[in-house]
Amino acid sequence: MSAYVPQWPGGVSAALAEAMDAAAAAGGAFSGRRTADLDAVEAFPDQECALLDAAGFPRAYVPARLGGVPGGLPELVDALRVVAARDLTAAVAHAKTFLGSVPTWVAGTEEQQRALAALVLDEHAVVAWGLTEPGIGSDLLAGRLTAVPAPGGGWRLTGEKWPVNNATRGRLVCVLARTGPDGGPRGFSLFLVDKSALPDGTWQPLPKEPTHGIRGADISGLRLNDAPVPADALIGKVGDGLGIVLNALQLTRTMCVALSLGAGEHALRLAAEFAAGRALYATRLLLLPLARRTLGRAAASLALADAATLLAARCAHGLPGEMSTVSAAVKAGVPWIVQQAIDDLAEVLGARGFLTEHHAHGAFQKLERDHRIVAVFDGSTAVNRSLLISQFPLLARMIRTGAHDAAGLAAVTGQSPLPDLDFRALRLVSRTGCSVVQSVPDAAERVAALAAAGSLPQRTAQLAALLSARTQALADAMAELPPSAGNAPAAAFAVARRFELCFAGGAVLHLLAAPGGPERAMALTAALERCLELLAPGHRTPSEAYEPLVTSLAYPVEEPVR
Repeated sequence: MSAYVPQWPGGVSAALAEAMDAAAAAGGAFSGRRTADLDAVEAFPDQECALLDAAGFPRAYVPARLGGVPGGLPELVDALRVVAARDLTAAVAHAKTFLGSVPTWVAGTEEQQRALAALVLDEHAVVAWGLTEPGIGSDLLAGRLTAVPAPGGGWRLTGEKWPVNNATRGRLVCVLARTGPDGGPRGFSLFLVDKSALPDGTWQPLPKEPTHGIRGADISGLRLNDAPVPADALIGKVGDGLGIVLNALQLTRTMCVALSLGAGEHALRLAAEFAAGRALYATRLLLLPLARRTLGRAAASLALADAATLLAARCAHGLPGEMSTVSAAVKAGVPWIVQQAIDDLAEVLGARGFLTEHHAHGAFQKLERDHRIVAVFDGSTAVNRSLLISQFPLLARMIRTGAHDAAGLAAVTGQSPLPDLDFRALRLVSRTGCSVVQSVPDAAERVAALAAAGSLPQRTAQLAALLSARTQALADAMAELPPSAGNAPAAAFAVARRFELCFAGGAVLHLLAAPGGPERAMALTAALERCLELLAPGHRTPSEAYEPLVTSLAYPVEEPVR
């Protein structure tokens, strides 16, 4: 994780960073010049993906019991963030294998799981996830690709999946297919299709689509023509496909926000380096108050996003039954928060944020374009907010009572050991709401006690109390809205955004209540200031609130120009 919230395990992340930085220093994979050149011609990052394979990244996609790295989802999120902080296109291209594999980890048999793990670990097989189809958008129940039983056993698949990341390059594609003629929630099933085993003429790739960002990624499609697959290609039971997908999305959505964290970290690094070297008004841009304030606010936004993502990833292990709520909150909230930071940093860079040369080979304009797609992956912001809105009645009641899963929350916040991820414990709807949010008043009290003892600044306690009050007000706002099964009013989406920010702020409080040094407390207090700025219009943040974050960037500034 970034320096702002140093909570992540080590694991594969350090090996990835070392391998990428060494290659970049030699002018090879992940170097600024090569990355810009690939983007300009929309070329796939082959060397980059090969380097990630060699550095052990595929191990992060596989559960530890099947040969993957220990650490589970937090480890994967941290590793993906490290890659995205160098090149978001390469991160998107490589990490798709986890998305395509998760349904097997969720519902596959032991034999299916071991077979897939061997392919990913030993052969670095690329696995795509074919959910969407032309003309249906996010409406998975409108899917028309069909799977029918074959006379001699197995299945025959016919139809198209588009647009799909790595549809052409992927050897395996996990396909959602209509197995009930009338469709409906029980009318779809999942199949893991090995394209290398399909007879000639039974499948064709659809052309790569030009995209605004992630230009080199394989965003294409797949057409199946009565393609035969064996019986053991079925993941789960017939009719279970949609439920498996919805549970799998709870993990993939959480993983996807690591792409935002990496992009934000990259943007902050570029803007700070530029500001440190830019001569302006007989001084350096980094020394000007407005630039420092803007950089500090962006850094605080990233610290807020870091905290939300860390707790969400840990919730998959400690509170798996709440992931339907948690994953929707972070998938909608974190890319939005990071985009605020990127927009701030664009102001610091000015025209150089739009140029393809002159500063870091145009890396900023590339990451800004690339980042826009993260909000769309695995359910758009509107889709995820709709999921939150559907749970408002329960969430409002739970916040008002303060009830929460104390044992699960203790594991999530580091007060007790974090268990292994139990994929079978995921639930389509949370019965206990969202413990991170519901326990905000308790966390605020612990922060107040630490401030009274001199372990935290008094300002931190004041902010914690303000967030607690805002969380209680959120419950009232949710309760006032009529139940919605689909056509939610615009006001409900604004309330959902408030919930996302209360989750992020709650994550900060829980981290503040845990042991940590003054630097960490400073960063988290700044994150709390930023949370309340976004959550409460009119919140007055002291002018010096973000200054320590700018100082911690530690970029050398030359003597002022005379």
